[in-house]
Amino acid sequence: MLDANIKTQLKAYLERVTQPIEIVASLDDGPKSQEMKALLDDVAEQSGLITLTHNGNDVRKPSFSVGPQGGDARVRFAGLPMGHEFTSLILALLQSAGYPPKVEADVIEQIKSLEGEFNFETYISLSCHNCPDVVQALNLMAILNPNIRHTMIDGALFQDEVEKRQIMAVPTVYLNGKEFGQGRMELGEILAKVDTGAAARDAKKLSAKDPFDVLIVGGGPAGAAAAIYAARKGIRTGIVSERFGGQVMDTLAIENFVSVKETEGPKLVMALEEHVKQYEVDVMNLQRAAKLVPGSEDGSVLAEVQLENGAALKAKTVIVATGARWREMNVPGEQEFRGKGVAYCPHCDGPLFKGKRVAVIGGGNSGVEAAIDLAGIVAHVTLLEFAEDLRADAVLQKKLYSLPNVTVIKSAQTTEVTGTDKVNGMMYKDRVSGETHWLDLEGIFVQIGLLPNTDFLKGTIELSRFGEIVVDAKGHTSVPGVFAAGDCTTVPYKQIIIAMGEGAKASLSAFDHLIRTSAPA
Repeated sequence: MLDANIKTQLKAYLERVTQPIEIVASLDDGPKSQEMKALLDDVAEQSGLITLTHNGNDVRKPSFSVGPQGGDARVRFAGLPMGHEFTSLILALLQSAGYPPKVEADVIEQIKSLEGEFNFETYISLSCHNCPDVVQALNLMAILNPNIRHTMIDGALFQDEVEKRQIMAVPTVYLNGKEFGQGRMELGEILAKVDTGAAARDAKKLSAKDPFDVLIVGGGPAGAAAAIYAARKGIRTGIVSERFGGQVMDTLAIENFVSVKETEGPKLVMALEEHVKQYEVDVMNLQRAAKLVPGSEDGSVLAEVQLENGAALKAKTVIVATGARWREMNVPGEQEFRGKGVAYCPHCDGPLFKGKRVAVIGGGNSGVEAAIDLAGIVAHVTLLEFAEDLRADAVLQKKLYSLPNVTVIKSAQTTEVTGTDKVNGMMYKDRVSGETHWLDLEGIFVQIGLLPNTDFLKGTIELSRFGEIVVDAKGHTSVPGVFAAGDCTTVPYKQIIIAMGEGAKASLSAFDHLIRTSAPA
């Protein structure tokens, strides 16, 4: 099942195991059970401290549990944890044997102190690059707290459950039989949802922080670059972000980042985070900005960033680098059927639509790439473009038109998403003839660009008609002491490498402002 190279790497990882581990497999006579048996046999061979048995009686077959030998196994994999999930398996093995996780001590204590019974189930697809974060977070919680159990379920393998629960997006998490959440969730986000007092404690702790010389709002490429440049000046630097990495975390392939031939978004974000943490930067993750209160022009009154949890952070200068989010169609039915047929990540959710009819909205590079990828999974793809012609690169268009199960409709304006309990189609208007048509569909993938995350700034600083922060050549906004960088600004060409450069520029401008108005703290 595993090639020699992977076995060698796995053996090296498992040398860290110091306590006996037990794997119990629940198998049937199907081919997937045979694949699972082969995988587990290979894993068990790499360590003398792993015991493998095939006498499990779990209702989901194939599946297997991982836990300390003779103890309560609270982590289960219903499906083969390969692809992006192979790391989840390795971590489950190591942590079940007592290997310390890379998590802060106070977070570990918070997990251990949770009271009640928590039975989590996470539906994933093996091509989803968002799923492992959720699986690994819930596995860790189950390993640390005897009140918590977690099962990873491969939606492609257990299609009957997917259909019954009408799961049309991954990851989808259930808690005690009820839907708990969808999409990427970090450990802190999950804890905040189950630990109701966490938000108030966080707000109190954040509000007590000393003022920053530079406070960066946003943890994407622009924010990370700004933090590094500021910290290297020796000034007090903080990053407050809703999700470190931002939109890059949802980017699968990156092939135009100069000096790196190819990488994936999560890998790049990991490198950014490691670089930032080399310096004295206060990283405040999982926090969303609610309001910006500017300070005085001479610096005598500090700026204040108010957060949604009620906390308030003060700073001499602020750099806004909040990036952008998926643009929505804003038509009837879109929000109602979000996660029930309306999706925004073809790489993550595509496998759930195997053999079905789907549409892709948008004829730019991202839309055409999505249609090409989906064509290899689904029965048929209809791509709809608002304009008279597709905007994607010629090479992508050539590939698209070569596919036999793809239809392209131009000059098409989406007017409504239809369905009952899930999507069953969509309405669109032919912009040439004015006629209205209905498409019989089971999924709709929206790929029509991005919107800047600047809603919290309306009425505070100047925004363009598109909601972008208006900046000059040095990253200055209309408010003295407030700077901006990245995809949330009017700077053209929304690219990772450009955002990083703009973040560095804004940071240098903020430092220049500091030395001209007041001495750094």
